Amino acid sequence: MEPLHYQPYPSAKYTHNLKASLKPENLISLDALGFQKHEEDWPEQTVDIDVIKNYHETRDIPGIMGTSRLSVHLRFGTISIRHLVKHGLEHNEKWLNELIWRDFYQSILWKFPHVASSCFRSKYDRIPWRNNEQEFKTWCEGKTGYPIVDAGMRELNATGLMHNRVRMVVSSFLTKHLLIDWRWGEAYFASKLLDYDMASNNGGWQWAAGSGVDAAPYFRVFNPTLQTERFDPNLVYVRKWVTDLDSPDYPERMVDHKMARERAIRVYKEALTAV
Repeated sequence: MEPLHYQPYPSAKYTHNLKASLKPENLISLDALGFQKHEEDWPEQTVDIDVIKNYHETRDIPGIMGTSRLSVHLRFGTISIRHLVKHGLEHNEKWLNELIWRDFYQSILWKFPHVASSCFRSKYDRIPWRNNEQEFKTWCEGKTGYPIVDAGMRELNATGLMHNRVRMVVSSFLTKHLLIDWRWGEAYFASKLLDYDMASNNGGWQWAAGSGVDAAPYFRVFNPTLQTERFDPNLVYVRKWVTDLDSPDYPERMVDHKMARERAIRVYKEALTAV
């Protein structure tokens, strides 16, 4: 018999309450989100066990279907977290760890509610963000001149989704390359993401900015070019979203990586060591 806390809560008899009477346009389709229809014409999510088994090898490659794409379903409760924990225990510890991170960030938000509007580590509130509004707009529109950053932002704007590896790259770019407050990026993601979850979104952005619990150190600045070479070497993901990559209209890089990295480390260090 399964441990009680891993047993999914039976909710099928309530799903009729979720059926929509209208069909909004310009939204990503249910098929694209991974829903499948059963005989009663109600979208029901299934778990791709092969994806879970190979997750540790495919999770960072945005150009393939290497993730389970269940975040939207967890967000809206159309699949049981206990059901997924059971699969994680049986098939892939790395995938299970991602479910644990989700629960961890929820616990952080509950125990430390100040993270909703300020840094988990208070000394990071001293960072003098540049907060250039035009640069923020350029980042939002995916016109930074760094293809993987632009691909991520364009995917987000078009679908309401973004690959997790790319989320780390674009958030690092905003907070480190442009020195724009992580709260600006967090708010933009909140306005766009279909799988938006306050705790996870906040935790991810504070991780990127270095201000959160168990965060990346402030001197870790993702190099978008190296990230592309490592995780999308054939530009499969980039070319899917940056269709003007080879066009003369594609923008020049809005900031030099070496300069931006050195500037970020200097600004962070001065703020964090100030008495």
